[in-house]
Amino acid sequence: MMSPAPADFGFSGRFLLEPEQKAPYASASGILAAMPAAAAIPNDAQDVAALMRWASESGATLVPRGAATGMPGGNVGPHVIVDMVTNFRAPPAVDRVAATALVQPGSTLAELNSAAAEFDLYLPVDPSSAARCTLGGMIANNAAGAHSLRYGATRPWVRSVDLVLADGTRSSLTRGAAPDARLLHLKSTLDAALAPSRTNIADRWPNVRKNSSGYALREYLDSGDLLDLVIGSEGTLGIVTGATLDLAVPPRFVGLLVLEFDSLDSATQTVLRLLPFTPDTCELLDRTFIDLVRRGGGSTGYPLHSGIEALLLVEFAADSPAALAAKIREVRRAVASLASRITEAVDPVSVARLWEVRHAASPIIAREAGTRVSMQFIEDSVVPLERLTDYIRGLRAILDHHRLPAVIFGHAGDGNIHVNPLVDVTDPEWRGTLHEVLHQTTQLVVQLGGTLAGEHGDGRLRAPLLQQVWGDQILTCFHIVKDAFDPQGLLNPGVILPLRGQRPFDLLRDPS
Repeated sequence: MMSPAPADFGFSGRFLLEPEQKAPYASASGILAAMPAAAAIPNDAQDVAALMRWASESGATLVPRGAATGMPGGNVGPHVIVDMVTNFRAPPAVDRVAATALVQPGSTLAELNSAAAEFDLYLPVDPSSAARCTLGGMIANNAAGAHSLRYGATRPWVRSVDLVLADGTRSSLTRGAAPDARLLHLKSTLDAALAPSRTNIADRWPNVRKNSSGYALREYLDSGDLLDLVIGSEGTLGIVTGATLDLAVPPRFVGLLVLEFDSLDSATQTVLRLLPFTPDTCELLDRTFIDLVRRGGGSTGYPLHSGIEALLLVEFAADSPAALAAKIREVRRAVASLASRITEAVDPVSVARLWEVRHAASPIIAREAGTRVSMQFIEDSVVPLERLTDYIRGLRAILDHHRLPAVIFGHAGDGNIHVNPLVDVTDPEWRGTLHEVLHQTTQLVVQLGGTLAGEHGDGRLRAPLLQQVWGDQILTCFHIVKDAFDPQGLLNPGVILPLRGQRPFDLLRDPS
């Protein structure tokens, strides 16, 4: 296929070229898919470095891949897929005293938390795919979840990473420590190139509570730490081969409030009123979600009455039952004038039962979709909290205009809304509808000062739209970062920064 061969550079892993061998790497959890040119299964970090040296010499392009739970296509492509799971899942090594874990990128979050539980520790970042998602993928996307309102996304929990750079150099980055000579030179070059844009970056950066779009320039300029750029870079700046993660002690006592609203304004006003009480979660279920579950007869631990405009699921933690009860009483007083109904639970069984409503829609969609297919292509936008009502209303209007039913829910406390559109693939115009809805949603997000990715990354799906979101000057800075780390463009081309002529749905997989 390509000359020279990876083995010529010391690669000792498996290199798969046959269609039946490559096929398992062609698709992922999202809506994009592509048969790769090959699939490489390195044995260790040395193998990854050899593969990278081969790519640098041959011009081959590489796509690092974990469990493929990512949605926007950063884990697929017509390139060489690098399997960072098969031989990179040694059991996490937990240090009780330091409250850290040494991990490999192929281990899952569930495996880490199982090992950490023996020491009464855990990683509190909780994407919904926690049972399957890999730690390497979480670092790549700066993953987040419901409890990121309290604990943040992945970035602050990463203490160090081992990585292979685009020239095949093995290196490491530790938070707060000076990088090695190779990376120190890269940093000096990067800082000089970014210096004229510092003020513009600070002024133009979206005022959102979390973000996984573009490169983390604001965080990098605040910290001066290259680690902050690598986290969330979706495998475009280097390949992570190991990491040290900080851990936390799980909360001792947890309570949940389900707040019911008959107006969207009341729900979003309540979100702002709740934040001073430091909730662990503040999840929103829009009426689109509630009506689907009611119509589908979904089994939940909460009675979904007719006329509900929105629900908030708000979780609090405390060190004692008395402290938890006091906080819940205080919160109930603060929101009583806005919520039409309040239900609370403080014992683990009741809390788990009430959370069932959050997971009730997926089986109903699968059962009753008919000719409609769930296509999550506008599923991760984040807006400033004060514009949350405007975003949800605008989103509903776009979907209604195109007669496109959808389920709307998400992390209201972070202004991060997920959307699950149900597309009728028997309609001959359905592909055009996707384009129109995506572009109109992008315009709405830009008008409201948000970004298209709160926690899932840009991938290939959103990359062509980043110029609209970020503007020319910041997009130029993104190119400066990419060129400093990967001047040949070997790592995940078309992710975050689009290739010439790239369109969002170029790799849309056959829905049948």
